Parts: sequence; C-alpha cells; structure tokens
Amino acid sequence: MSDSAGRGGGVRPEGVGEGTRAVRAGLPEPVAYEPTLPGPVFAAHFHLPGEPTGPYTYGRDENPTWTHLERAIGELEAPGRDDVETLVFASGMAAISALLFSQLRAGDVAVLPSDGYQVLPLVRAQLEAYGIEVRTAPTGGDAQLDVLDGAKLLWIETPSNPGLDVCDVRRLAGAARAGGTLVAVDNTLATPLGQRPLELGADFSVASGTKQLTGHGDVLLGYVTGRDAAAMAAVRRWRKIVGAIAGPMEAWLAHRSLATLQMRVDRQTATALKIAEALRDWTEKLNVRYPGLPTDPSHPLASRQMRRYGCVVSFTLPSRARAERFLDALRLVDDATSFGGVRSTAERRGRWGGDAVPEGFIRLSVGAEDPEDLMDDVLGALKTSSQG
Repeated sequence: MSDSAGRGGGVRPEGVGEGTRAVRAGLPEPVAYEPTLPGPVFAAHFHLPGEPTGPYTYGRDENPTWTHLERAIGELEAPGRDDVETLVFASGMAAISALLFSQLRAGDVAVLPSDGYQVLPLVRAQLEAYGIEVRTAPTGGDAQLDVLDGAKLLWIETPSNPGLDVCDVRRLAGAARAGGTLVAVDNTLATPLGQRPLELGADFSVASGTKQLTGHGDVLLGYVTGRDAAAMAAVRRWRKIVGAIAGPMEAWLAHRSLATLQMRVDRQTATALKIAEALRDWTEKLNVRYPGLPTDPSHPLASRQMRRYGCVVSFTLPSRARAERFLDALRLVDDATSFGGVRSTAERRGRWGGDAVPEGFIRLSVGAEDPEDLMDDVLGALKTSSQG
C-alpha cells in the first residue's frame, strides 16, 4: 500500500482528511492525457514473453483494476501503513469463506458470533463438516471471551447484524493474541470510516463491499485486509484455487464509488441518528437500537472505538402483521434486503428465517434522501400501520 503524498499513489494520513483520502485513494501516478482513474481492464490473459515474472499474467490471478481498488481499500483500512495487504473478491461471502477456509484446518477451533450475519450458520455447518470445532457466543458483553480458550481463530462482528450489539475489539483482540488466536473483524456495517479493526488489534478486517462501501446497490464485492504476509498469502492462494474473483467492471465501479464515501457516510449517519431519536421518542415502545444513540446500551463502548456509527437502525413492532403494514405504508423507503445504499431500505428480518429476532423486527437502512422527507415517511408509516 503506497503512502506517497499529493497526486497519485495514495496520500499521507498526516494533515489529510478522510474525505480527501477517500477521493484520492488508490489512484495511479498521473499520466498526461490519460484519465485520473483508468477504466476497467477486461483481460483473461496478458502478453507474456519469456519467463512469467511480470505483475499480470492471467486474469484469475491479478488484474490492474483490482490493484487500484485493493490499494484504495488498504489506504482507508490502514492509512499510512505499507505492511498491509488487501485482496478483493466476488462478494462478501467469498471474502469471508476465503479467510476462514484458508486459515483453519481439521482439528482447529473457530469462535463465531451467535448473533451475526444470517449466513454464518451455513458457514458453521461447512466448517464442522471439515472437522473444525465451532463455538459461538453473543456479541454483546464480550461473551466470546468465555469460549476463546484454545481457538485458532476468533471471528468478530461489531456492530452485529441485525441486532446492532457492539463488543470491545481491543479487549477481545488482546485476549486472543495472548493465546495465539487470530482475530478477524467483519467491518461491513461500520466501513473503514466507522472503525479500523487493524488499529484496534485485529489481524484481519473483512467486509462486504456490496453494502455502504460502494453504496449504490449495483455491485457485489468483498475484501480481506490483513497485516500478516503469510496469512494473506494463504488467502490469495484460496482465491486462486476457488476463482472467487471480482469482475473488472465491478472493481472499477467500486473504486469510483469510494470517492463519495465520506459524503455518503456522513449524510446517512446523521440522518440515522435523527430517525433513531424519533423512533425512541415514539408513543409506542419500539426497542430501538442504534449505537449512536446516547441511550443505547452499546453507545459508551461504540463511542470509544468507532468514529461513525453507521446507517442501520433496528426496532421492533408488536407483530408480523403490524410490521408488514408498516413496510407497505412506506413510500420513499424500499422493502428490500441489504443495507448501506443511497436509497433507503427496510425489511422484516424474520422473513428469512436465519436471524433470532422477533417477527416484528425491522432493519432500516437509512439512505441519502433529505432527512425531513425520510422522517415524514417513516413516522407516517408508523402512524398508518397502527390503525390497521
């Protein structure tokens, strides 16, 4: 990861704001009459005379468009460090799978959150089929500490999806390091502008770039950023074997989208807090969760390790029917899964069957619409749905 100042090749963290870094991250050195961000390179193979010693040989191994994006993400996850590597993948689950299956062997122990992303139970079943012991514990209260002894890898998801609990990454990482345990943090919900897991002691930061990182709901992407060269070599080898590579167009779109990351995140985070406050003060008790709310049980810890609190707000309506009436009454907020996009979305998470949440549990992803319009839409739908 480059740390050169000024135009091209990244920017120094000293004296440079996060918006500037996001706009310029990963750009190549300027070439006269060439675009600032080169277009996607579509290539299955490259000219390769003689011995294959160049940087680009075959399209499953490397691509210049990936290189620019990987450098950019690395500069956001770990600004100023040249000992960190980032690898991009075809999706967030491709990145998660690559890390887990490249680091774990039969007989190893992995610790996962019991309240994390809904595909993790499928991951657990596959790990166990390969002879890997899996232990789980909730995110809140740093409960994973209780099952950490002897583990090869600890997987942290903070804030958790969809419950929005937060754990102390520094504390967990310190305990893990003392026992020789690797630590990976799913940074999807926070993004690198919300928290930097490597600075908190983690070995890996993993995320779905499908969500707020790219923010337009039109790209599937994932990445792994790590600080150990040998461990990242194993992740790279897994990507090569499985072929879970990002398409050049997706990588280019993702890099283009990083330029507006700070603007999007700041707008969405500010609006999310306003909506969370309005939901908290609603006439019904909605069990609102948002780490940025001063009254949220996760807020004291989140405020120590996060710089921004994310765009996701959760709350619970009394029943499935009420939740469905609420979603049907929304006009600006789309009833859709995923989160982090510029267009607000909401869904009843219980419809998927993989999350331990009440039937009326709503995950709301706050977009970039005018805050007043979103507030009117959400509160109006609450009122309308209460009359069903």
